[in-house]
Amino acid sequence: MNPEYSFFDAVCKSFDKAAAYTNFDAGILEQIKQCNSVLRLHFPVKIGDKVEVIKAYRVQHSHHKLPCKGGIRFSEMVNLDEVMALAALMTYKCAIVNVPFGGAKGGISIDPKKYSAYDLERITRRYTSELIKKKFIGPGEDVPAPDYGTGEREMSWILDTYMAMHPGEVEALGCVTGKPITQGGVRGRKEATGLGVFFGIREVCNNLDMMKKLGMPTGIAGKKIIVQGLGNVGYHSAKFFEEGGAIVVGLAEFEGSIYNEQGLDVEAVFQHRKTTGSILNFPGATNFLKSSDALEAPCDILIPAALENVINGDNADKIKAKIVGEAANGPLTPEADEILVNKGVLVVPDMYLNAGGVTVSYFEWLKNLSHVSYGRLEKRFMENQNANILSQIESMTGNTVNESQRKLLVHGPDEIDLVRSGLEDTMIKATNEILECWKNNPDIKDMRTASFVVAINKVGTSYMELGIFP
Repeated sequence: MNPEYSFFDAVCKSFDKAAAYTNFDAGILEQIKQCNSVLRLHFPVKIGDKVEVIKAYRVQHSHHKLPCKGGIRFSEMVNLDEVMALAALMTYKCAIVNVPFGGAKGGISIDPKKYSAYDLERITRRYTSELIKKKFIGPGEDVPAPDYGTGEREMSWILDTYMAMHPGEVEALGCVTGKPITQGGVRGRKEATGLGVFFGIREVCNNLDMMKKLGMPTGIAGKKIIVQGLGNVGYHSAKFFEEGGAIVVGLAEFEGSIYNEQGLDVEAVFQHRKTTGSILNFPGATNFLKSSDALEAPCDILIPAALENVINGDNADKIKAKIVGEAANGPLTPEADEILVNKGVLVVPDMYLNAGGVTVSYFEWLKNLSHVSYGRLEKRFMENQNANILSQIESMTGNTVNESQRKLLVHGPDEIDLVRSGLEDTMIKATNEILECWKNNPDIKDMRTASFVVAINKVGTSYMELGIFP
């Protein structure tokens, strides 16, 4: 891969390709494309007996809607180019799934595995205090979330630091999402990105025209899936595909990959890795010593759910899948994208496919602002109403249902039911909107460009309606 490769330039290249199918003034398009605010930080933290200078970033790509929204990642690979690119993708992602946020992203350039929990807490709290000083965090300004290398623990540290510096702020819980349930988090957030990937791919596979073009039957059932990455997103994606009737034939992690044409038990592989430290040597599976080998194995749908640029100019022509679903951010380079599109492979782009996380983060943010859990007001009412309707039907027909059926029919929605329902509806609508745009613009060659067109139209319209431009 070209060492001069720029992730942000690649995003801009995709933007420019799509902009040709819109009718906005060149100045508006330039405003949409550029990052509005970039914060580059260097701050000292005492680690053991030494002082380390920590390098960190926060980028707010667009202010067409506030607050801005985007995760914070901890990785040695974090750099300004990556953070700018991911912030831009967040803007377009939020627009496509109709979540009213501008895009943002943050990162701290460290390897979290090299630090104790105590040191990570000090780094996270110091980073948060810097964001507060620069007004780069707040429920109405900029709302971070977990990303690669971070999770509920880091979000709770961010929340606690923010609340300590904003005593009495009634909406303070909304300053960050991806929190533990006890700290204002929402049920269903952990698996949201993986579930969103499943809903998005399922909807694509239910589209008759798209499946005819690919020479595949409609539906998910029976389709062979390979998932690269068994982290939070990859694991849950694989589980939901398995539950949906697909056959997970390959799984890959950094230590290698495994393949079984008859299918793998995802949970059994996950437990095998917890026990042995590796997915390799799983009973009945063939080992590939290189993780990347799984990308080239036979399957119908390939889900890269790990890091960026895993499919590039060197291996794109070896991909055998008919559908590539970008569960990770930027798993394809522009060169790989071009090769796959020319091969007739459908690339379902990251900018909308992995929007499950931000969609459910939006639900969490709304929960924090309203100060009430989803389902609390209606659950018991719905159960009583359903029980009454069922009782009337049983009385009129003279038939009764068994206990398990009764439980299912009477059940009122819990928080996780409502969250998953909202996510499913969001992904279905977004998929169909993109496919409709693509259908109405036959000159568009790929789904990524169609997604960008949808996003640009929505963001551009927001700028116009703000009255910023004559």
